[in-house]
Parts: sequence; C-alpha cells; structure tokens
Amino acid sequence: MIKSSLFRVLAATFLALTMVVTAPAKTSTTKKTSSAQLKSAASTKKSVSSKSRSKKSPTTVATKKKRKYVYRYSQPTYDDYNTTGDVAEGEDPVVRQAAVDALGNLNGTVLVIEPNSGRILAMVNQKLALSEGAKPCSTFKVAVGLAALSEGVVDKDEIIKVGRRKRMNLTEAIAHSNNLYFETLGRRLGFEKVSFWAQQFGLGELAGYNIEGEHLGTFPAEEPYTGGVGKMCSYGQSISMTPLQLGAMMSTIANGGTLYFLQHPTRREELDSFQPMVKRTLDIGSLVPEVEDGMMGAVEYGTARRVRLNFIEEPVMGKTGTCSENGARLGWFASYTNTDTGKLVTVVFLRGGRPILGPKAAEVTGRLFRNLYDSRYFASSSMMLHAGK
Repeated sequence: MIKSSLFRVLAATFLALTMVVTAPAKTSTTKKTSSAQLKSAASTKKSVSSKSRSKKSPTTVATKKKRKYVYRYSQPTYDDYNTTGDVAEGEDPVVRQAAVDALGNLNGTVLVIEPNSGRILAMVNQKLALSEGAKPCSTFKVAVGLAALSEGVVDKDEIIKVGRRKRMNLTEAIAHSNNLYFETLGRRLGFEKVSFWAQQFGLGELAGYNIEGEHLGTFPAEEPYTGGVGKMCSYGQSISMTPLQLGAMMSTIANGGTLYFLQHPTRREELDSFQPMVKRTLDIGSLVPEVEDGMMGAVEYGTARRVRLNFIEEPVMGKTGTCSENGARLGWFASYTNTDTGKLVTVVFLRGGRPILGPKAAEVTGRLFRNLYDSRYFASSSMMLHAGK
C-alpha cells in the first residue's frame, strides 16, 4: 500500500518536472517563430514600399509637367483694320505709306518723328499710339544707362558680373539686353535718381502738345514692392509708357539732349504754321555716343539684328523690348537712323500672342526704312523737301 502511494507521488513529481522543463522550450520556439515572421513581414513591407516609391516617381514628374505654368495670350496678333479712324491729312504721305506697308496687318502702331523739331511725320494706328500705354520692357534700359553714366555710378568700359562665368560692359549689355546688368545699375542709382531721370525724359507726363486723344502713361511714386528698382530698370516693371513718350525720349537721345513737345499736324493749315516747341534740355550730349555703341550693336549683332534682314544701307541705332502684360505679348523697338541728310526716329509697338516680340518690331522697322530708301526718301533733296512740309 505504502509502495503504491510512493509510486504515485514519484510519478506525479516526474510529470510535473517534465512539464516545467518542456514549457520554456515551447515558448522559445514560439518566440523564434514570431521573430522570423516579423522580419519576413518587415522585409516584404520594405520591398513593397520600395516598389511603390519607384512606381510613384514618374507619376510625380508627370504631375509637375502638367502643372507647369503656361502664359495664355488673349490679345489678337493681327488686325486688318489697324488704320481705321486715322487722321492723316497733315502727315508726310511718303512716310505714312512706307509705315502702313511695313506694319501690314499686325496689331500694332508705328510712329515716325523728326527729332530736331518734334514733328510727327506719320502715326499709324492712332488709337493704339494714343492709348494709356504699356510696360516699356527693355526699352527703358537706354534711359537707365544714360542716368547711370550721368550720375557717375558706372563708366562705359566697367565690367560687371552678370553670371557665374559671364561679365559685360555697357555696350554689350545694351546690345544683348542683359537684365542683370541693368538691375545692378538700378540698385546703384536708387529709386530717387531713377525717378528723377525718368521724369527728365518725359515719363509720367503728356508727350504731345494739344494732340487730341492722347493718354498719360504712369510712373510709380514709390519704389515698387515687387522686384524693386532693379526689376524696374531691367524691364520696366511697374511703369506704363506710351508710344509717344518713348518717341519723345528717343528723339531727345537722337538730337543730343533737347526734349521737344511732339506735334501732330492734322490739317494743312497746322502744317504751314508749324513751329518746334522745346519742353526742356538735358545735359546728355557728351554721353549719348557711349550708349549709341550699344544701340548700334543691338542692330548689328544683338537683339535687333532683324533690322538687317531688309535694310543695310544706313546705320541704325535702337533698343528692343519684349515682355508680357494683361494677356498680351508686347514687342517694342525704338530707333533712329543717321543719314547724311538727317535723322529719323521710329517707334514700333506690337501686341498679340506668342509670335510678338521685340525682334519682330525691329523687323518691321527694317521694312519701313527699306520702303523709304526705295522711294528715295533719304536722298538729300527729297528728305529736306519732305521735312520742310
């Protein structure tokens, strides 16, 4: 009996010890299994995540491409009725016809001015020419260059850094219309001096004398918040300039410093009694040759070289301007030709879509000079006779 009881106690003890010994083994195995499963799952997740990222990359790029900003132009490039309403009785008929033919059906205006008197010889598309104006784009660079020279903040041959490995002097900067160069000049001048010289050249005031329908451009009273004086000097930010104002400014440069009131005779009687009227005189005569080299460079090898597609007989000095504003691409070219018999100032201003730009306006100017040359307008007797009318 005692032996039987002892046997049962020993058996129970043995069974209990067996359970204690085997239990940790099972737990360890379970933990190992669980750890292996977690590692496998993590590896799988990492692989899936990597694949997911590789698949999303092209989609992200494509999305960025889709979101790329594209400027939409709403202004028409062509206008078959761009001379409707023009009053041309007091204009030079030869010059007007040359300008009309050169402009064609482009949405734009052409001015031709006698710089030593302020007389407008032709104004094609007068509605646009007399309008509120537009951003002058890079044509304002010429005034900035003269202001900087006059104030002594730069000289013609000073080399200014305009890129990581690029440097320019004034002549090259005008010829190639370099924005960074003129931003630098603007910051050196400061807003007050830029504003002073802009007013001297006639910005912010009517350019004409009793020209019916002429509107006033604008010049900011304070330094623009967006872009500051640098952007204003590089491409006319915050300025609104009319074609007549640009014509008066270019005439002042062409004649060496006399700002005339522009006059547009509309009747034969006004033409017969025409007398030049001086608005003010600027002391820039000695500085004009220093910007002329750049303006000639623009025509010969720079932004205005399309002039030479049609006209190579006479020297032409000019400055292009290209920018966008209010749903329109703007193309400017202001210039003068220097012949043995005198000078003519021209302003071409175009509006429209993507085909419009400053070089296109320069091309129109080349056609205008070609037409005048072919009509023998630049012959001494012919030009003097027409200028006297």
